[in-house]
Amino acid sequence: MPDIMDVKDIAFPNLGIYFEGLPRSFTIFGFEIAFYGLIIGIGVVLGVLMAVHIAKWEQMDPDIIWDFAIYAVLFSVIGARIYYVVFSWDMYKNNLLSIFNTRQGGMAIYGGVIGAFATLFIYCRIKKLSPYQIGDCGVYGLVLGQIIGRWGNFFNREVFGGYTDSLFAMRLPVDAVRPVDIAPSHLDGMFAMGDVNFIQVHPTFLYESIWNLALLIFMLIYHDRKKYHGQMCLIYLGGYGIGRFIIEGIRTDRLLIPGTQIAVSQLLGIIMFVAAIAVDLVIRWRMPKKVTKV
Repeated sequence: MPDIMDVKDIAFPNLGIYFEGLPRSFTIFGFEIAFYGLIIGIGVVLGVLMAVHIAKWEQMDPDIIWDFAIYAVLFSVIGARIYYVVFSWDMYKNNLLSIFNTRQGGMAIYGGVIGAFATLFIYCRIKKLSPYQIGDCGVYGLVLGQIIGRWGNFFNREVFGGYTDSLFAMRLPVDAVRPVDIAPSHLDGMFAMGDVNFIQVHPTFLYESIWNLALLIFMLIYHDRKKYHGQMCLIYLGGYGIGRFIIEGIRTDRLLIPGTQIAVSQLLGIIMFVAAIAVDLVIRWRMPKKVTKV
């Protein structure tokens, strides 16, 4: 067990992993750069490169993906911020300028997904292209971006669940966490080491990153077996939806539908899962049946 001076930041004690003094940002030539934004940026770049690679695999012109990505990235970021602000309005209504401050987080992936798909259909309608074929390339980049981007939450000490002492339990100093993210279960399990108070939580950002990694691997394995354009989009939507539905139930910082105790991300997740299965079944039922010669 490390001494008190070594446990003043993020730790996974049951795994024996300790991070001392892990910063949220760093400075280059006088400019402060937040790790959150940097990691999101890396996720975006690698996501676009992944989509371009899949386009070549699909024998599509990769320049189409590059062109589409410019709009998709822009409106995904806008959508992610709008979604978060709408469902966290009490945090922003008294200081509207804080809406534009994203350095402490405040981006909702569902808003980014909605923005990306809305951009896809509008872009393809204007360019007279198939949104389903382009979407089948883009979702690979989308899920890779999510895998990487979730680690921005790690540096921001956010997106976690209630108290746990499980194998993957993550320990955080109370002073490093936004007060709004602390739930009663955290206080019940809070403990002190020296003069520092700690909470121990489910690292739901990690769970989602791992889930999405498994989803990406499945999509890559299944790719050559797909039956129609748009099927990879449905696999992504269904796979991500059910995973988010499960993981969201563990989180304590859930965005709720105003006036209810229903987590909007859980509701959307189960709708996406059911809708993806239903649409896939309908498409398969309508596909021409192969005639077997006797």
